[in-house]
Amino acid sequence: MTSSPSVPSVRLPLRAAPPRASPLCRSRQWSDAPRVSSPALVVVKPLASKAPASYRSALLLHRRRRYALPPVAATAASKPVFKDPKKYQEWDSMTAKFAGAANVPFLLLQLPQIILNARNLLAGNKNALFAVPWLGMLTGLLGNLSLLSYFAKKKETGAVIVQTLGVISTYVVIAQLAMAESMPLPQFVATSAVVAAGLLLNFLNYFGWLRGTLWLVWEDFITIGGLAVLPQVMWSTFVPFIPNSLLPGIISGSLAATAVVMARMGKLSEGGIKFVGSLSGWTATLLFMWMPVAQMWTNYLNPSNIKGLSAFTMLLAMIGNGLMIPRAVFIRDLMWFTGSAWASFLQGWGNLACMYCFHSISRESFLATTFGLLMWLGFTLWRDTIAHGNSSPMTSLKELLFGK
Repeated sequence: MTSSPSVPSVRLPLRAAPPRASPLCRSRQWSDAPRVSSPALVVVKPLASKAPASYRSALLLHRRRRYALPPVAATAASKPVFKDPKKYQEWDSMTAKFAGAANVPFLLLQLPQIILNARNLLAGNKNALFAVPWLGMLTGLLGNLSLLSYFAKKKETGAVIVQTLGVISTYVVIAQLAMAESMPLPQFVATSAVVAAGLLLNFLNYFGWLRGTLWLVWEDFITIGGLAVLPQVMWSTFVPFIPNSLLPGIISGSLAATAVVMARMGKLSEGGIKFVGSLSGWTATLLFMWMPVAQMWTNYLNPSNIKGLSAFTMLLAMIGNGLMIPRAVFIRDLMWFTGSAWASFLQGWGNLACMYCFHSISRESFLATTFGLLMWLGFTLWRDTIAHGNSSPMTSLKELLFGK
């Protein structure tokens, strides 16, 4: 076959290159090819991708020996490699059990108040129940419902049980206040309807028996309600120094309703819709985070009230929230970790520190509590680092705060 005189061509040698030939001298092979007269001059440059297979293998082996690249270096950045899957599963199981064990101290927190209210009601001493503010109990109840919805959506069984017991125990106290006529009847009826609907919807959603439309309506309700209550509670904390007003709750509730409507109508960006969807969980967390702040503010204004605080109650609050920290760290849930760590330090340890400063508890008790809390946090970070195969606890904290 003859080639067209207008198209230049080059014949390549069919024999292999000499074994001792250097790759840099491969251009000499082209000198053996016959020259073809052509009006155009063709320069052929050897490409790295066209190199013989034996040369590419030798070059790759040389680079691996020189730079000591592991075989899995290419996939280590895209997929996390656990050093010990067994330890990962063990820590997963342990953190779930810790979160479930938090039910015990949280239940003991409300049980003494329930028993005391029952005794006063049986004795006909209804005035004693007026010392328990129903608005504060209602705020805590709304926070429990919001967090119950958040954890039911994530299918966190231990946290769901904790929040469910919180809703039920708080509602029992509110019912006792209504029986003592401390809480107005219309507010109690509305609260009962919300609690019944909330428990039913969360139960159905947890088992996958609820339609998405009803769940969206419930999420919008707790988002608007939480954002209306949170600024109002914050404002009411400083009422002796600022005028009493319902304006903060009205303004924030109106803004929340507007944001929810715009999100459902598609008027917000994708990031804005996700932000509105996360507001209910963060609002509930901030409600619980504000409770120890209000208590410490009261201690600052009236130091004599510190003697009325129960050190055992504060210890239970610290233990209950502390038991949920490992699970929050393990699943990298920043909102859960923020609420649990804040409550453990401020509501529990912070109030114990105030009691120690005013000589309500002994020095040995306070130091033992502080040492135990620090040891628990250290144990949590150490086990989480091993389970996830990280190099240091700081890596686990970075993953928790900023994501992987």
